[in-house]
Amino acid sequence: MGERLSVNVHGPKPREIDQITAVLVRGGLIAYPTDSGYALGWRTDNRPARERVIRLRQLNRNHHFTFCCRSLSDVGQLTQVNNQWHRIIRQLTPGPYTFILPATAQVPRSVKHRQQTIGVRIPDHPVVQALLESLDEPLLSSSLLLPDEDDIYDSEDLYDAVHQDVDLFVDAGYCALEPTTLVDLTGPRPAVLRQGAGVVDFV
Repeated sequence: MGERLSVNVHGPKPREIDQITAVLVRGGLIAYPTDSGYALGWRTDNRPARERVIRLRQLNRNHHFTFCCRSLSDVGQLTQVNNQWHRIIRQLTPGPYTFILPATAQVPRSVKHRQQTIGVRIPDHPVVQALLESLDEPLLSSSLLLPDEDDIYDSEDLYDAVHQDVDLFVDAGYCALEPTTLVDLTGPRPAVLRQGAGVVDFV
């Protein structure tokens, strides 16, 4: 059964962030708040955690997950970003956008799309930013959407639903459940693949 840690959404305490980081470093899977609802998070090289997420969400084994990054610098380490796309990402982040970009050789093959691309995002959420700063690396992430369940908004209900499947539930109270806007930046022009919370005024 996973632990539960209540944090202040506007500013988690350093010892709380240290506790969350420690769970990830020792190979744990966490549920945590973002600017687009709760998500599941684990370190890139943690294949057992990835398998747990696939089972929990009943996902296809070829499902691709998103890298949560703290800054454009992290995005640049993971993806090939030209000047045009760099300007767009800088304009829109941090915020509720996920960008599809060509992956660099630094990204493990197991987490790349078939087209050698990955999804990256820079969330606008104090808890996530503090966690990424402490972890000092991007975090693989999956929206906490459960099969055969209605959309769950209340953190109490979410905890009840997943506490046996995660090692730590980071509870920051209510999080609006609205997906990120998904933008493909692999072609000559940006392509919006999914309209979500992020406003699109650049295509």
